[in-house]
Amino acid sequence: MEGFDSLGLTAPIIQAPMAGVQGAALAAAVSNCGALGSLPCAMLSVEALEAELSRLAELTSQPFNLNFFCHRDGEESPERYAQWLQLLAPFFEEFGISPEAIPVGAQRQPFSEAVAEVVEAFRPKVVSFHFGLPEKTLLDRVKSWGTLVLSSATTVDEGRWLEQHGADAVIAQGLEAGGHRGHFLRDDLEGQMPTRELVSRCAQQLSVPLIAAGGIALPEDAIEMRRAGAAAVQIGSAYLLADEASTSHLHREALATERRSETALTNLYTGRPARGIVTRLMRELGAMNDKAPVFPLAANAVGALRSKAEAQGDDSFTPLWCGERAKPRKASAAQITETFLRAWAASD
Repeated sequence: MEGFDSLGLTAPIIQAPMAGVQGAALAAAVSNCGALGSLPCAMLSVEALEAELSRLAELTSQPFNLNFFCHRDGEESPERYAQWLQLLAPFFEEFGISPEAIPVGAQRQPFSEAVAEVVEAFRPKVVSFHFGLPEKTLLDRVKSWGTLVLSSATTVDEGRWLEQHGADAVIAQGLEAGGHRGHFLRDDLEGQMPTRELVSRCAQQLSVPLIAAGGIALPEDAIEMRRAGAAAVQIGSAYLLADEASTSHLHREALATERRSETALTNLYTGRPARGIVTRLMRELGAMNDKAPVFPLAANAVGALRSKAEAQGDDSFTPLWCGERAKPRKASAAQITETFLRAWAASD
């Protein structure tokens, strides 16, 4: 894969950045195997980001990927936010939560000059973005470090846009992928498709390398994506039960059962569609609800419910991110990674 050759990877296997269930330990373990580990950075403060990057640099001397969001900070009318709180009122009453005590403000920050200032000292080999690309001055700054820039596309149009605006490679994120959809040209989900179809269509129209993401549960899935036109694959849910993952006990319990086979896209947890295991919240309010506030403002109220419920061993309000057909297994990150590396090498 053009650009990836300089990284010296054993194979173009990328561990997907998974906010909330991993830190530097997982990313380093994958990179140390000869694949590309990724660190999710969108939920880290500037101080936490610097600390986590320092830890990552201590754990590995191999290339790694840093992932950031490029969303615009959402603003919601007081009237619509009040409707959201009213929708959640029965749950607040059940768990003894006062809506007035719920914090306000976004918990996820877009890539910024302040963030770039911290990252520049580490000069990562790869940086990836979700929800588009940062403004040109920021993107140029990242590229000036000699960094390979990746970004997610959920449609062919988004893939073309990313290619035209400076992405060195496009992550083709199919509908099967766990976690947040990376769409950015439209607010709805029109035109999105399964990973294999998206890769095939993008391969016909784009000249930059493609990275398949979504539904890659087993090594044979990775090989299928390679045949469809992907130059690399990004794998997430397979690592959710890894020894080095920080996946919570409740999340691990859900993943270890057949519950993991029932997933859906939901906007209830953050305000943007994301795929996870179906929970009580999703069943009772409908997985996609037009009263959910804009991203990422939905997270505060649901987060208050989550804290109370989890203290009682209840995952009703926990975002159990997971892709379709996921088959995570309890093993070290090295063991999981090696199976994909061997399969890729055998397909040469």
